[in-house]
Amino acid sequence: MDNYFNYFSEIEERYLQRRAGGLLLSTLDWALIETWKDAGIPLQAVLRGIDAAFDKYDQRPSKTRKINSLAYCSQAVLAAAEDMKEAAVGTGETAASRPPRPGFEPETVAHFLRRNAEALEAANIPESAKAAHAIVLDAAKTLRDLAEISTSESTGRLEDLERRLTVLEEKLFAALLTSSPDEELVSVRAEADRDLAPFRRKMSGPQIDQLHKQYMQKKLLEKYKLPRLSLFYM
Repeated sequence: MDNYFNYFSEIEERYLQRRAGGLLLSTLDWALIETWKDAGIPLQAVLRGIDAAFDKYDQRPSKTRKINSLAYCSQAVLAAAEDMKEAAVGTGETAASRPPRPGFEPETVAHFLRRNAEALEAANIPESAKAAHAIVLDAAKTLRDLAEISTSESTGRLEDLERRLTVLEEKLFAALLTSSPDEELVSVRAEADRDLAPFRRKMSGPQIDQLHKQYMQKKLLEKYKLPRLSLFYM
């Protein structure tokens, strides 16, 4: 998957543009975008899928119900991704043959890592969650160490760094889940269930499970004011 640092902002802009204003993206919408990113769906496939879904909606004779979630575009996005995959077969394009990606200069990456380290160190983790607090501080130290390592524009180095950041995030999420009261987690999951209900028929079981996971992770990060560590959030 291409490492578009503006993956999320471009999807948000296209969706709101086609929706012609209204509400901003919901927590569920952001979780869905993260699911697409984690599944390796290219940005152009998502944008094409959004356009296809809205084009089909615009052709309907009756529009009594307005599109109020990005999940409405889910099937069209997956179809667009499959079309792009089939079209790419036999082109001979490789990661090495693609032009350098802007936005991932060593100084930019280092600044992003240090900024997130500062945010982790400033996080207000309660005394009742000492284990989570220790993991948060350890993650901050790791980010500062990574910032000191000389980075390059090469795909391999960036992908290796992204894998390290993914491991850090997973450890953070696990610690926050363990430290959160059961009642709070049940409440967040119920909220996710309500938001997902209208779209269950349009998504597979694994996709719904991934959405639940992303939804809960985002809520926990918001609660403790912790940053996302992935390079996609630069």
